[in-house]
Amino acid sequence: VTVVGGAVIDRTPAAVKDFAIRTFGEDDKTVLQLGILAVLALIAAVLGVIALRHRRAGACGILLFGAVGAAAALSRPDSQGIGDILPSLAGAVAGALALYFLAGRASRESGAEEGASGGRWNRRGFLVAAGATAVGATTAGFLGRYLTGRQAQGATASRQGLVLPAPASPAPPVPKGVQLKVPGISPFTTPNADFYRVDTALVVPKVDAGSWRLRIHGKGVSRPRTYTLDDLLARPLIERDITLTCVSNEVGGPYAGNARWLGVRLSELLAECGVKPPSAGGPADQLVARSVDGMTLGSPVEDVMDGRDALL
Repeated sequence: VTVVGGAVIDRTPAAVKDFAIRTFGEDDKTVLQLGILAVLALIAAVLGVIALRHRRAGACGILLFGAVGAAAALSRPDSQGIGDILPSLAGAVAGALALYFLAGRASRESGAEEGASGGRWNRRGFLVAAGATAVGATTAGFLGRYLTGRQAQGATASRQGLVLPAPASPAPPVPKGVQLKVPGISPFTTPNADFYRVDTALVVPKVDAGSWRLRIHGKGVSRPRTYTLDDLLARPLIERDITLTCVSNEVGGPYAGNARWLGVRLSELLAECGVKPPSAGGPADQLVARSVDGMTLGSPVEDVMDGRDALL
């Protein structure tokens, strides 16, 4: 569901995406997932009916559906290859075998030539087989969630254990009087709990602080380098009050906030890697930041390196 949903989002026209965001707001991804589940249920019902008459056709339909899921997984920017398609392929094979077997049981049970005792045995056998299949599928689902949950817990624990060092360049004190006593005006500094958040991924990535890496490479990078989080925390950090706003936020909308941020000047890292802005003869004019889930954001190299506090 996740990879198919991601593929659907990637191929959805911008106008449709904007409509979904305006209509459903933060629930747009939930609506998408519910829609995908509804389509899956409908297709499963159709394949079940087909399998009662043509078992091979029904099983082939399950395999085809699994192939679509595998193709969707491979199409994702963060695809890791065979490891990403195994769940879809294994699920499709298991589903096809289960459908083929259960459809055969159901067909034999409903056969007019079967005697009463045979019918009862087949009916009992079908229910046992169907129950065993349901238990197996449920167990596999819970096992997958358990393993995923353990990984997520480890990633969360690694971030909670971080101790941020004191900034080498602290932010100046907030001037008195910046907070106006006017009803309806938000505070100058947005509390963490109220700071806006917009997720582009259907499942929020859980990144382990110990395994996270920043790789700077590509056009205009004469000295490619990879940094760990510890590498960055060991550098002189700067602290600044910076306002962020979502690109889709309207005037007076909720997707804007001001907070005190701690980080490293991105221009310093780029300079270490040999990057030059176009005004200094650099061949690259765009910086592309890519997250672990494949999302990309672009920033002009000239702006990042013009002396402003563009922080990482």
